[in-house]
Parts: sequence; structure tokens; C-alpha cells
Amino acid sequence: MSAPEIFDRAARRHRRDRAAPDYAAHDFLRAAMLDGITERLASVKRAFTDVLDLGSFDGAFVPPPGARITRLDSGHAFARTSGGVQADEDRLPFADASFDLVISAGILDQLNDVPGALALTRRVLKPDGLFLGAMLGAGSLSALRAALRAAETERPVARLHPQIDVRSAGDLLMRAGFALPVADTERLRVRYASIGRLLGDLRGMAATNVLATRHPLGRAALARAAAAFAGTADADGRTSETFEIVFLTGWSPSPDQPQPAKRGSATASLAAALRDRK
Repeated sequence: MSAPEIFDRAARRHRRDRAAPDYAAHDFLRAAMLDGITERLASVKRAFTDVLDLGSFDGAFVPPPGARITRLDSGHAFARTSGGVQADEDRLPFADASFDLVISAGILDQLNDVPGALALTRRVLKPDGLFLGAMLGAGSLSALRAALRAAETERPVARLHPQIDVRSAGDLLMRAGFALPVADTERLRVRYASIGRLLGDLRGMAATNVLATRHPLGRAALARAAAAFAGTADADGRTSETFEIVFLTGWSPSPDQPQPAKRGSATASLAAALRDRK
């Protein structure tokens, strides 16, 4: 028996198709993720020939020179715009060991099966292939969360997606079988004149609520949320919202990779090392 799904796949595809025509006006968060991925990729001194852009949006990721790129998105419009394949990112239609680089920016936090998606990603990588990912992580949208809590004190419901912290992200990489896993974070702060502008950005970047169980937010509750959001504004009338970006790095296992030393192989004791520092 399969576990119940957290997210509504059909709603997610619809939201992505709705966002596609005007996505360029709201793509700042994914642009920051791609900048971080590109920076990390630049530090890797090797060539890549077959690249998968997992969750391609509008196809803004630029592959390394000379590399062939395959793009995949769950939304029909984004897949068409980027010249890619339309499929869910946790149900990959590719053979094992098809790519030597997989990048993913802005979609992992919206998948029903994140561990499964990471395991599939590792499987489609060739030995010693590289995965670079980025997603919205724990601590994000704190101002919006606080405003919604203030608006619905009597009967609060889940309106924002569950978020993965950096430690759990590293654990997920290990669980998926990646070698040399690394997870780290960067924080992006954006100042908004109103909660409406924030919600507009979330709609425009296809990041609104696609939980399987959703409840409409009434006008009265929205007015209370807007007032609570505005109540935390600075002297310029703007409220700071936080986006925590979790970056993921992992390698497909290969015998050629550096291996950790075997337990008990150390030639000096920790006690002696600490004693020498006194």
C-alpha cells in the first residue's frame, strides 16, 4: 500500500502552467539558486558531456560548454518552452547512468517523494557523476507564516509547504546513496510593500500552496493577515521576508573517489593530539 501523497500533482502542473507566461518577472529566487549552482560547478575541475536540468522552468540554466542538455519539467508549458520532457521529477523516464551532471533548482521542496527523487537522480548519474541542487528550506517565509498565524488564531490550517532543514537535507543525500554529500545554506531577504506583492511573487514563481488538502483563505482572514504583515514593516513601510536556500552537492559513487580511512587505521591517538595542544 502506497503512502498518501502530500502534494496534489495535477494542481502543481496547473500552477506551473499558469506561471509560465510571466515567469521572467518573478524568477529572482531561482536565479539566485542558479547563481549558487553555477558558482559551485565552476569549482569542479572536470568536463561534463551529458547534463539533466531537473525541473527546468524556462530553461535558464546554461550548461557547461560543449555539453548536451536534457530538460525536464512537470508543467506542460515549461517543458515546451525549454524544449524538454514533461514528467514528474520523482518519476524519471531515463535509463540508469544516462548523465554525468544533474542540476535541480527550485523544485525539490514540492515533490511528494524527495528521498525517492534523490535516489532516482543518483541512479541516472554515471559513476562519479555530480548532482547539484537547490531548494527552499526551513526558515523560509517566516513573515508570511507569522501573518497567517495571526489571521487564523482560532482554526489554523496548513497553508505553506513543509520545509527541509540543512541537516535533514544532508541526511537525505546520504540516504539516497550519494558519496561525498554536502548541504549548506544561503539567505536571501526581500522587502515587500504589502502581503499582496509577496503572494503575487509566489504565484508568479509557481510556489503557492499545492498541498493535497487545501482550504480557501476567506476575505476577512486575508485582511487580518495583511494587517499583521504590514504591522511588522520598517520605517519605509516595507516588511522583510526571508528565503532560505538549501544547496545540495553529491556524487554518484565510484571506486576512483577518495575513500574515508578505515576505522582503527589512525597512527596517533586523539588524547595524545589534545595533550600536545595544551
